[in-house]
Amino acid sequence: MAVISQKGDGVCLSVRVQPRSSRSGVAGLYGESVRICLKSAPVDDAANQECCALLAKLLGVSRSSISVVSGRSSRSKIMKVEGLAVSAVEAALSPYLETFVPPSP
Repeated sequence: MAVISQKGDGVCLSVRVQPRSSRSGVAGLYGESVRICLKSAPVDDAANQECCALLAKLLGVSRSSISVVSGRSSRSKIMKVEGLAVSAVEAALSPYLETFVPPSP
């Protein structure tokens, strides 16, 4: 699956979470997924809720428009964002996903 793809009326985002991190945020790419570090422990759905809240804040949408489609108890998850286009999600996450390109001589 691509990192970001259109799925019906929303956008699906492949993520790989790292719970119990020192701080929460997007930490780049992890293979074919967006790597997200979370302070929360994976107990009582706390990490999933924090992941949804973090993505909602980054994408500028309400918390209720983001849901976990698959991987609820796994580190690898598919998140669905309602009401945004692929281009809007790519634009919001691009500062976190840019890879280092060495300058040409």
